[in-house]
Amino acid sequence: MDVPTEAVAALLAQARALVKQAPPVVPDPWPYPRWIAHRGAGKLAPENTLAAFRLGASYGYRAFECDVKLSADGVPFLLHDAELERTTSGHGLAARLLWADLSRLDAGSWHSRQFAGEPPMTLTALAAFAKANAGVMNLEIKPTPGTEHETGRVVAAAAAALWHTAPVPPLLSSFQPLALLSALETAPQLPRALLLDTLWPGALDVARALGCVAVVTNHRIMDAALRSRLRRRGLRALCYTVNEPADAQRLLALGIDGLITDAVDRFAPAAEASISPPPAAATPAAAAPPPPRRSTPRRRPGSAAP
Repeated sequence: MDVPTEAVAALLAQARALVKQAPPVVPDPWPYPRWIAHRGAGKLAPENTLAAFRLGASYGYRAFECDVKLSADGVPFLLHDAELERTTSGHGLAARLLWADLSRLDAGSWHSRQFAGEPPMTLTALAAFAKANAGVMNLEIKPTPGTEHETGRVVAAAAAALWHTAPVPPLLSSFQPLALLSALETAPQLPRALLLDTLWPGALDVARALGCVAVVTNHRIMDAALRSRLRRRGLRALCYTVNEPADAQRLLALGIDGLITDAVDRFAPAAEASISPPPAAATPAAAAPPPPRRSTPRRRPGSAAP
């Protein structure tokens, strides 16, 4: 994050004042499943669409990550990129189009023919899916550059309203501290997490100042030392995007609280059981005795087999 020092100082001062009024409560026990489906179903379906979330759920996932930004008329909807070209039939900045226009785009054909015509998805539709499927969400606030404050405000307000009766609130995450600050101002009751691709100077202090309950890092920068630093600060640790069994096993051994993955077809939601080393073989003394030999009744000559 390339932010002037004076801007960081101002952000920290404002955030600390807000957090003092409403201190964060880190859920204990942690209510979010360990395995989280990235953008619905990873790369198996068009990302951030209803088809993706349905597919992820079919693999047994209950926790999902997605990206939320704003249309030109302020409707929160799901899209990762600022531009429309990669994942829709549209062109240019998504933030320049009204939701009525965005909703008519094809967000499925880029992936494969079977998803042709799949539309973009609103945050309202995602909340309905979550309620119907007992799903929990990690909502990444993904502002179009220059709209950090407004996107954080609108997404937090919408999430607070849409999930107000949910047993587990959505986790609001962002790479943008300004978006998290706006979320803190708007809906301090919702848990927040700072996303980190690199461990930039002061990042953990910013996370604490923003009242975050967790930090979500690129899995490559997570190690035992960073895990310990997070634990000392009372912060949960999540990692993205974990697609290889060796990486998953290493992170699970560190006690990571959440693994965001594309590989929903390779990792079961309880995947730590399937990728952990097998238990040591029992020693002869501890081995269970063999089952008793089953006797077979003799047949009389000429009798039929049972």
